[in-house]
Amino acid sequence: MTTPKIRTPEIHLYKNDLPDGLEFKAAIAVDSEAMGLNPLRDRLCVVQLSGGDGVCHLVQIAQGQTEAPNLKRLMEDDDIVKIFHYARFDVMILKHALGIHTNPVFCTKIGSKLARTYTDKHGYKDVCRELVGVDISKEQQSSDWGRETLSEDQKMYAATDVLYLHQVRERLMDMLAREGRTELAQKCFDFLHARTDLDLLGWSENDIFAHK
Repeated sequence: MTTPKIRTPEIHLYKNDLPDGLEFKAAIAVDSEAMGLNPLRDRLCVVQLSGGDGVCHLVQIAQGQTEAPNLKRLMEDDDIVKIFHYARFDVMILKHALGIHTNPVFCTKIGSKLARTYTDKHGYKDVCRELVGVDISKEQQSSDWGRETLSEDQKMYAATDVLYLHQVRERLMDMLAREGRTELAQKCFDFLHARTDLDLLGWSENDIFAHK
């Protein structure tokens, strides 16, 4: 069986914020790129979004930037679900860097861990391969996202990271419902802001629920 090819997305690149008048409907896929994985040390560089229509919007965040009003308005819109893969990091860095309290959230990594208990492979590449039937590349994951001009490969990588999240979410929602874990998943999503507050306050490695 031939693996379907990755779709070529339409990519729009913006500096510092989303443009005025850009609208999205019920759900948007979101991801972010930073200089590293420690938001207290590593700055936010790019936020990428897609409405599930094959169009991807990339926002480059300048060094020292602390506000993005249009992005903040969208991310805090209670009528639009934000779909992430590993929302814990993205919610945390958006909060720390731009003061954005993202809500509501659907995390496909949490959803995968609750629904796909027959595997320990819950990375974005893994869920896309199984649930959507595409084999994406993670080659640009560790590249320099702080550069002033993003390469075409970086832009394609960033876009691909949100291109299939709507489809993954739909499959996971069906699986969660089948296994009776939809309500549990939602409670986990709702806890993400408490979890990221703990991360930012220094409890990223310690399990406060543990006995020891």
